[in-house]
Amino acid sequence: MAGSSPGRATQDVRYEPDERPPLPIAAGLGVQYALICLASIVLTPTVMITVAGGSDAYLSWAVSAALVISGVTTAIQARSVGRIGAGYILVMGSTSAFLAVSVSALEQGGPGMLALLIIASSLIQFVLASRMALLRRIFTPTVAGVVLMLIPVTLAPLILRKLAEVPAGASPAAAPVVAGVTLAVLVLVPLRFSGALRLWAPALGIAAGSLVAGLGFGIYDLSPVAEARWIGLPDLAYPGLDLSFRPEFWALLPSFVMVTLVGAMDTLGDAIAIQRVSWRRPRAIDFRSIQGAISADGVGNLLSGLAGTVPNTTYGMSIAVAELTGVASRAIGMCVGVVFVAFAFLPKFLALIIAIPGPVVAAYFVIIVALIFVFGIKILLQEGLDYRNGIVVGVAFWLGIAFQLDWIYPESFQGAWGELLGNGMTVGGLTVILLTVFGMGGRRARLKTRLSHDTWPEVDTFLVKFAARNGWDEDMETRLRAVGEETLHILTREKAPEAGETPEAGDAQRNLLVIARGDGPSADLEFIATTDEKNIEDQLAMLSEAAAGIPVEAETPLRLLRHYASSIRHQQYHDIDILTVRVESAGQMARDF
Repeated sequence: MAGSSPGRATQDVRYEPDERPPLPIAAGLGVQYALICLASIVLTPTVMITVAGGSDAYLSWAVSAALVISGVTTAIQARSVGRIGAGYILVMGSTSAFLAVSVSALEQGGPGMLALLIIASSLIQFVLASRMALLRRIFTPTVAGVVLMLIPVTLAPLILRKLAEVPAGASPAAAPVVAGVTLAVLVLVPLRFSGALRLWAPALGIAAGSLVAGLGFGIYDLSPVAEARWIGLPDLAYPGLDLSFRPEFWALLPSFVMVTLVGAMDTLGDAIAIQRVSWRRPRAIDFRSIQGAISADGVGNLLSGLAGTVPNTTYGMSIAVAELTGVASRAIGMCVGVVFVAFAFLPKFLALIIAIPGPVVAAYFVIIVALIFVFGIKILLQEGLDYRNGIVVGVAFWLGIAFQLDWIYPESFQGAWGELLGNGMTVGGLTVILLTVFGMGGRRARLKTRLSHDTWPEVDTFLVKFAARNGWDEDMETRLRAVGEETLHILTREKAPEAGETPEAGDAQRNLLVIARGDGPSADLEFIATTDEKNIEDQLAMLSEAAAGIPVEAETPLRLLRHYASSIRHQQYHDIDILTVRVESAGQMARDF
């Protein structure tokens, strides 16, 4: 029964999130996590500011601020603050997804406008986190996949500029040879090796390219490193906020919103992945933790905007390290945060990274954008590319490229419209959203009622009418009614009332929305109710285990639900539950089997 429960095989996890490893292990792994991610955090704002022609003082400020914010938000992800934070090791760092739009903002309006754009777009993440359940059909993985695939298109001009960035008088072979060596190490190490060496491939590629640049061609200028202090504060170059709200601001805002949406989708994927590798006995996905992760991501972007540096996001490398070492303790995340903040006050070390030659940085980002593109494809494949999704993705991706490269009536789109429609991510993302909303116009039946033990006759009548409207036979109607009955029985199971509260009063506080949609010979039912602490997916997985802790009388509806439904998915958010059940006719289930 696909999607009904997670796998129950135990995993080799040495320390779960709630367990505390010895201090030497925590500190050692904290430094390892930080060193693996450090180059990405520093190089992203470096590329943004150097390409846009920013000052050295602003560069120093932006890099140090990015490290401090990454450290703070990594600690928040590990040790949740209220509803903010995932409660897992999710390393935060600068995101290259914002590079293209951030450079455009710097060139058109300066750091002040960039800061305001980042602050405005960060609010989207708080809205997504608080309303994730309601927006799940509009801001879909398909939107994220298309925008991710278009990011390399928008970043290509920046990478080409960095690729040719060598000092005057340097050998003509310097740029291609240095970039080639860097790219070769970045590609060959992960292809030929696995385990820890694979995780260090980015650092090894940058080191190899830098050595060739310095020793072979003399284009690695280390004079700023020699002049930098060992320990100290960055130069105060706070850009402030540009509150003029010029036309350029409104033209660029949709692009920032689209990339912010992608960042939220990326965080969602990372939050799911870290949950899967952090427990010895896998659990159903906790969407409340995902909401916390996206909220922490929003805090990071808000702080980045206030500080005038590039936004940040979760890093998937931290998930690979947790899976490799078997250590998923929250204490590791706290240590990583401390290390990031400490590096922000080591100017000599930062100068060494900032001075890395342009061809090395360009080759590094070639791999980054390639992985972003492939990640977008993976999201689309996981979502499923049927005929409808295929049309949406194909049209959106092609229009994104066409408008980015000015292939479609460029003379007709000038000024603010030219800025708005000249960004492929904006056009592609908006196209997906519009086509998705248009495609949601299928026949759906809805029932809104109170969730109580007396609700069943109303729900049963609703399902009988739904089956008749779709022309299904008696067997399919029986299956629908059985699923509805058992689901309602589970949702209304005994719940201890609050002090001084009658059971009837407790029932009155819970509402139920049932959404039914026909899909050929099958039906998709959604039961949306206020939150119950127990996850039905976990309970279904525990049915076959001894001493499961589920009362015998509670097992019957769970077993019946598993018998009649072809798939069951229970998504628990803050204050709301969504139980999605797919019901297939007996003939369809026999063909699938």
